[in-house]
Amino acid sequence: MSAEPQPVRRPRRETVTGVPRAGRRPPGHTPARSEISEQTTLGHTYVRALMRSQLRAALYALGTLALLVGSLPLLFALPAAAAPHGPGLSPEPFVWAALGFGVYPVMWLVAHGYVRRAERNERDFTGLVEGR
Repeated sequence: MSAEPQPVRRPRRETVTGVPRAGRRPPGHTPARSEISEQTTLGHTYVRALMRSQLRAALYALGTLALLVGSLPLLFALPAAAAPHGPGLSPEPFVWAALGFGVYPVMWLVAHGYVRRAERNERDFTGLVEGR
């Protein structure tokens, strides 16, 4: 009598499905969008937080621009006071080159950084409101 090995039976696989995650909300939780549209205290807090973050981004950009561009008169005064002016030597070409070619890229970079930060703030706020 030879004993043949019995095949191992695997349990049948089942797929369990449920309500999609986007449709689930904790009980008793109202969406932030309705809080904002109904002008509740929580909605007011959400909007104030967005406004505060946008103001912070604007003040940071303004401070950076004021620091970089506002210090140019001091920078221009240093070579004029330190360098002896001989025939044909004048700081005006340097001043015009710095104003013409140096300021605009700095302003563009600060503005670009501000716009990216403001869009990120709005995207985060939208994600908060929509529950993403």
